[in-house]
Amino acid sequence: MRPRVGFLGTGWIGRHRMAAMIATGAIEAAAVCEPDAAGRAEALALAPEAQVADSIDALLALDLDGIVIATPSALHAEQAIRALEAGVAVFCQKPLGRDAQEVAAVLAAAKAADRLLGVDLSYRHTAGMVAIADAIRSGALGRVFAVDLTFHNAYGPDKPWFYDPAQSGGGCVVDLGVHLVDLALWALGFPPVSDADAQLFAGGAPLRAGQVEDYASATFRAGDAAVRLACSWRLHAGQDAVIAAEFYGTEGGATLRNVGGSFYDFTAARFTGTATHVLADGPDDWGGRAAADWAIRLAKGRGYDPAADDYVRSAEVLDRIYGRKAVIYPD
Repeated sequence: MRPRVGFLGTGWIGRHRMAAMIATGAIEAAAVCEPDAAGRAEALALAPEAQVADSIDALLALDLDGIVIATPSALHAEQAIRALEAGVAVFCQKPLGRDAQEVAAVLAAAKAADRLLGVDLSYRHTAGMVAIADAIRSGALGRVFAVDLTFHNAYGPDKPWFYDPAQSGGGCVVDLGVHLVDLALWALGFPPVSDADAQLFAGGAPLRAGQVEDYASATFRAGDAAVRLACSWRLHAGQDAVIAAEFYGTEGGATLRNVGGSFYDFTAARFTGTATHVLADGPDDWGGRAAADWAIRLAKGRGYDPAADDYVRSAEVLDRIYGRKAVIYPD
């Protein structure tokens, strides 16, 4: 019998991940909770037999095996904990929490319930990043000593809650930078992080209380590697997006870059001196792979995956960038 999964929030992202999970054949889309009538109707077009719930309480009363959370960031941790405490596995949009403390609380709930927890850190699943991570872990790049991360978005979010730090947890760093920080730490094996420093701006001026940043420049050390991060909303970049993750080691380099300003098309290459070897290029339907992977693991009856412990490591780096007190959690 396939696991019964409910979908809490079925805007564009929620529906896309819903479709990816349904396409695996591993789960049953059993229920939908979405206040917007149009979003709800489009979700029901994907799963006509799904029940409609009007709240997370109603969803959790339906004897579900899993829940997919695609709601505003301020709700993620609370909703994930409620589901886990009810014995329901969780797949959540990023960020899992607005800070490391919220993320740690979700992890504690998932461990206590022994339920599968996944976060939609989808860039890990691009063909190019998989190839780069393999090159790093095999030692093909030697000792990686520098990482450059870039995510500039020519647009800003269109929902008001993104601009309220109490609801969002921050601006472009928690919205975009979270993907790149996770990519770097994941590829490097989540080494210890130190020496974080950042400059945050809103409208071209230093960030003030009550604002969220629309440009950030940050540095930190991840093990042996010096990491530089730049991310922004509404930057005059000459194209829709500039996205890159570049890794430099003693024996070579490797880079993941978007193509022609695209948010979805990437190329990856490995460098040795002036020579370039293409690792991945061309179409790559990667957006739903994290969701599909979670659905397949749920169907196999997987409980808590210790790899989820690393979610708090990335969250702690974001806390350091924002100047929040780092909270250290026991392994």
